[in-house]
Amino acid sequence: MGAEDFTPGLNFIRTIIEADIRAGKNGGRVHTRFPPEPNGYLHIGHAKSICLNFGLAAEYQGLCNLRFDDTNPGKEDVEYVDSIKADVRWLGFDWEDRLYYASDYFEKLYEYALHLIRSGKAYVCDLSPDQVRQYRGTLTACGINSPCRERSIAENLDLFQRMRAGEFPDGAYVLRAKIDMASPNLNMRDPVLYRIRRESHHRTGDRWLIYPMYDYTHPISDALEGITHSLCTLEFEDHRPFYDWVLDNLPVPCHPQQIEFARLNLNYTVMSKRKLLELVEKAFVRGWDDPRLPTLAGLRRRGYTPEAIRDFAEKVGVAKRESMVDMALLEHCLREDLNKKARRAMAVLKPLKVVITNYPQGKVEEVDAENNPEDPAAGTRKLPFSREIWIEQDDFREDPPKKFFRLAPGREIRLKHAYFIRCDEVVKDANGCVVELRCTYDPESRGGGTKDGRKVLGTSHWVSAAHAVDAEVRLYDKLLSVSDPATEKEEKDFKEYLNPASLEILQGCKVEPALAEAWPGEFFQFLRQGYFCVDPDSTPGKPVFNRSVTLRDSWARIEKSQQEK
Repeated sequence: MGAEDFTPGLNFIRTIIEADIRAGKNGGRVHTRFPPEPNGYLHIGHAKSICLNFGLAAEYQGLCNLRFDDTNPGKEDVEYVDSIKADVRWLGFDWEDRLYYASDYFEKLYEYALHLIRSGKAYVCDLSPDQVRQYRGTLTACGINSPCRERSIAENLDLFQRMRAGEFPDGAYVLRAKIDMASPNLNMRDPVLYRIRRESHHRTGDRWLIYPMYDYTHPISDALEGITHSLCTLEFEDHRPFYDWVLDNLPVPCHPQQIEFARLNLNYTVMSKRKLLELVEKAFVRGWDDPRLPTLAGLRRRGYTPEAIRDFAEKVGVAKRESMVDMALLEHCLREDLNKKARRAMAVLKPLKVVITNYPQGKVEEVDAENNPEDPAAGTRKLPFSREIWIEQDDFREDPPKKFFRLAPGREIRLKHAYFIRCDEVVKDANGCVVELRCTYDPESRGGGTKDGRKVLGTSHWVSAAHAVDAEVRLYDKLLSVSDPATEKEEKDFKEYLNPASLEILQGCKVEPALAEAWPGEFFQFLRQGYFCVDPDSTPGKPVFNRSVTLRDSWARIEKSQQEK
C-alpha cells in the first residue's frame, strides 16, 4: 500500500468502517479507490483524498485501487494520466497491480445499459440539451416527461444500437434513465446515461462513438472492482440516490456504500481544475508545475515534501461541513519537516560588499559550520573566509532606526561562525548609493567570543567574495491577493485577484561554494532567509533556488497563543 506511517486521525468515516467490520459487512473487507479524471494535474485537495483512501485501506489491512474515470475524451490526455500516477507514487502510496480505467469497462457498461432498456428503466431521447434542461423543471417545480419516454423497448434497443453504430450525428440522441420527473432531487429526473460524441479517446481511439456519463459509470466501476466504501466529496451527496439506483437496478456483483466528506478549501489560491487549466493555457503561470500553483507538481517543484503534505492532510482531518483552511497550516507542516532534514547554508540574496581592511591580503582560512543543529549526525562543513565578503544589504543602515541591531557606522556585529567586525567607512557611488563597507575585525573573536567578554546583539550571515557562486533565487508568495475571492463584495473574474508580487526573481545572489553542484530537488535552509529547493532549471555551477517557505511561522504562533489561553 505504501506510506505505512500515515494514519488518519479520528473521523466519522473510520467510525462507519469500524462498525461495518464489527457487523461483518463485506466479509470484514475494506476496499477503497482513488478515482481521478485525467483532465488536469492533481492539486493539494486531491492529496487529501489520496491520503484518505490509501491511508484507510492500509490502516484496516485492506486494498486501494487507482482508477481513472476517463469518460470525457475531449478533455483527457495521457499527459494527465502519467502525471497523476507520478503524484500518487511521490506521495508514498502504491496501488500495486490495481490500476484501472473506466474505459476498461466500456463494453460492460454498454451491456448494462441494454439491460436497463430491456427492463424498461432507460429510453432513448431526442430532445435537445436546452429542451432537456427545460423539461427537467426547477427546485420548486416538477419536471415534465419527455415525449420519448414511452417509446417501446424494441424501439429503444434499436435506436441505442444505432447510436453506437454511428448512424446519428453528435447530439441527435441521448440515453436517459427512466426514474421520476417529479422527484425533489433533480439528479433523479431521468438523468442522461449516454451521449453521442465523435472524439478520439486516449485509450480506445475511435472505437466508441457513444460515451457513458460519469454518474452512471462511477457506481458500476466501484461494483465491478469490489469496492466497499466509495469516498466522495460533498458535492456528490445529492448524487448518492442515483448511485444507489444504478446499483439496485443492475446485476452487479456488489453494492458499495458511498460516503461523502468535505473537500479541502485552501485560502489565497485556486482549487478548481478549470481555473488552473485557464491559468496554464493563457500563460498566467509557467505550466502545471509552476511553484505558485497548488498542484502537487507545483508544490514538489517549490520544495514541498510528501511527508509535509501527508502531515497536513492528517491535521486538516475529515469533516462533513465545508470550511476554509489557512495556508499557514500547510506552510507550518513544511517547516516542521524541513527543519529536521534541510542542510543549513550561507546565501546572500541582495549582496553588499564588505572589505575587512585589517585582514591579511591573500589569506584564506576555513571556519567550521554545522550542517543541521537539529541533527547532530549531519556533522559540520568548512566555509572559506577571506578579506572581502558579501553581506545582505538589509543588514546595514547608515542611519539605523531604533532596535536595529545589525551593522551601522561605528557599530560592531558578529559574522556567523567567524569574527566580530566593526564598520569604519561607507563607500558610495555617484548617485549616493552605498556600494561597499570598510570594516575591521577582531582576530580574537573567532567563534563568537572575545577576551574582554564583550557581546554584540546582531549576527549576520555572509559569503566569501572570492569563493562565492552566483545563483538565481526565485521568491514565491501567495497566488491570490485575497484570501477568498468568493467573499469579496465586488464580483470579479478570479484572475483579477492574481497577486502581482507572487514571484520575484533575484539575479546575482551569492551562495557558498558547496552549492555550485547542488542537485535539483535538494533542500537547504538559507540562514535567516527561509527554506529553499534547487530548481530543475539549475545547471552545474549555475544553481537556481526556489524559496519553499519563509522562516516565519504564523501557524505556530497561533497554536501557542491558543494554548496559552
